[in-house]
Formats: sequence, C-alpha cells, structure tokens
Amino acid sequence: MFAMKVGPALAAGCTMLVKPAEQTPLSALYYAHLAKLAGLPDGVLNVVTGYGRTVGAAITSHMDIDKVSFTGSTEVGRLVMQAAALSNLKHVSLELGGKSPFIVFDDADIDKIASLALQGTFINKGEVCVAGSCVFVQQGIYDKFLIKLVDKNQYERVLKFMEIGKKEGATLLTGGGKLSNRKGYYIEPTIFTDVSVRI
Repeated sequence: MFAMKVGPALAAGCTMLVKPAEQTPLSALYYAHLAKLAGLPDGVLNVVTGYGRTVGAAITSHMDIDKVSFTGSTEVGRLVMQAAALSNLKHVSLELGGKSPFIVFDDADIDKIASLALQGTFINKGEVCVAGSCVFVQQGIYDKFLIKLVDKNQYERVLKFMEIGKKEGATLLTGGGKLSNRKGYYIEPTIFTDVSVRI
C-alpha cells in the first residue's frame, strides 16, 4: 500500500505526507527511514502517526494539502470527502470497503480465466485490498467455469490436510467440515489453533 501510493507520487515530483493506520505504523516509519538512507531530501516524504479522528481529520481539512488518498471504510471515506470539500476542495481518491468484482463473459478462455480468478482471490493469502473475491460469470459458461474453478481433487486434498492437522494435535477452533448446501466443492471457513510448526 505504501509503495503503491508513494512511489508514483514521488516519481511525479510531489511531496508526500503519509498517515498509516494507528494499528500498523512501523512499516511506514521504516520505509521512510529507508528513503532517507537512499538520499531522499528531508521534507519530501513525511510519516505522521496517530488516530484518524485527530491526525487524519487534520490532514483532510488542512488548507495546504492538495490531494488526499484514503483506503478504509465507507463511513470514514464520507468524512474525508466532507472535510476535503469544506477546506480547499482538495482532490480525493478513495478505496473503500466492498468487493472487487471479477467479471467473466461467455467468450472467455475458461482454462486461463479460472486460474486468474483463483490468483486474484488468493494472491498474498487473500490479504490484498483489490482481491477479486466477488466473481460474476455469464450464464452461458457458468457450469463449465465452476468445474474449472473448484476442483474435486483439490477439495478432497484440503479435507485430508484438515484431518492430518487434527491427528497431529492442532485444535479445530471452528469449521472443518463440508458445506453440503451449495453446488460445487465448498468447505466451511476453518481456523486451527495450537498448531505445531515443523521446519
């Protein structure tokens, strides 16, 4: 997120003020430290930590800030837009809650697109703000797409791994079973705790 937002702005000759989420400030502070070591002049990249209701609000309403890019909830996005409009009518880019749609039409190459749909959903373990986790498939290829997307062999493999986890002493906190009320090969959201890691 930091690189995605800061890199292009710096390349365009802009100065940046970054306010990371209050729960996760260390990586942004470290990136700023690395930028200084790389020779970026003082004042070009600035990181300010704190809570959104105080620091974030000050940023969005500041008269000398020309643009705000915000990633977060729709509720806070509305507040960002209001503050931008009431201050200097600064430009705003918002990336808010919701699902990024992955749309598949009848003329798609099913083999290729099924693989891309899986990658789009689970890249970086699904921890990506633009994960294509909402898939819309045109009716003409829907059944063929499901067969390609959800493989019975993979489904059985995952169930087998869950059984191995239980046998090896991991505690099944929730889930772990088949979802039989859906068409296709689905498994309940599953969480294991007390897992022994073998390296």
